[in-house]
Amino acid sequence: MVNFFQVAAAVTATHADSKGRSSVRRDLSSAGLAAAAGVDDGRGGVLPKSDVDLLEFPLNLEYLEAEFFLWGALGHGIDRFDPGLSSGGPSPVGVTAAKLSPLVRDIIAQFGFQEVGHLRAIKETVPGFARPLLNLSKEAFGTVMDNAFGRPLRPPFDPYASDINFLIASYVVPYVGLTGYVGANPKLRSATAKRLVAGLLGVESGQDAVLRTLLYERKKEVVAPYGMTVAEFTGHISGLRNKLGKKGMKDEGLIVARTEGPEGKTSGNILAGDQHSLAYDRTPEEILRIVYGTGKENKPGGFYPKGGDGKIAKSFLD
Repeated sequence: MVNFFQVAAAVTATHADSKGRSSVRRDLSSAGLAAAAGVDDGRGGVLPKSDVDLLEFPLNLEYLEAEFFLWGALGHGIDRFDPGLSSGGPSPVGVTAAKLSPLVRDIIAQFGFQEVGHLRAIKETVPGFARPLLNLSKEAFGTVMDNAFGRPLRPPFDPYASDINFLIASYVVPYVGLTGYVGANPKLRSATAKRLVAGLLGVESGQDAVLRTLLYERKKEVVAPYGMTVAEFTGHISGLRNKLGKKGMKDEGLIVARTEGPEGKTSGNILAGDQHSLAYDRTPEEILRIVYGTGKENKPGGFYPKGGDGKIAKSFLD
């Protein structure tokens, strides 16, 4: 936002000086160009265009998480909760209520409401975009599990069938968004953008910790009828995300080799982190490769049949 009081003072101070008038005109022009290049941050400043793009990109995942959690817990999504929040985007495909216990339903409902808050926070800061087409069908999740294990599961995995299935499905995407916030943070230039991402990252990290704790408690439980434990599911899902992301180890299941655990002292891995137990980071390209399920940022699929939205996601589709 151009500070017109400062500009007016400058004009008054140099009114009689033609050289000064030229300087003021240049200042006005520069201020106008700066405003045009970014977005008013609501605090008397301008968000750089690069910050706007980085803040808009995670809307793709926030829409997905909000719909998946709300539908899973309550049997309805954003359109019932706040019809205007989706900005007229298409309704998600295949999502439905999950068969959840009262405790898990309560937790997941809270997650859903938190994601609604995240959508509001981002869209109150930057223009944003409409909800993209999301495929949250059991077939979409079934394909992820088949790819994770390298073979078709029989029967196909259904994320909505039980507590444990839904918790495992919840392990699939939200953590990817968390790593995206970690990756975006050092690229942001404005205090407003950094403050927003720090707030989003804090709650997303909390959600991830809760999900991993619930799963860790059941790490040795065999997921029927597949004959594989919860820990094995998380390990294979993390392995798939590493493979699709194509940037090495940035994902870990609940149980790892002792040498890969915190300080090389334990195989328990309730939180994923690098050799110093710091959160992993991912770029938008890596995230798109994973959520598209194709390993290519320019080839939509998976949960986003028509691709993501926003300048960054669209730039790979042009």
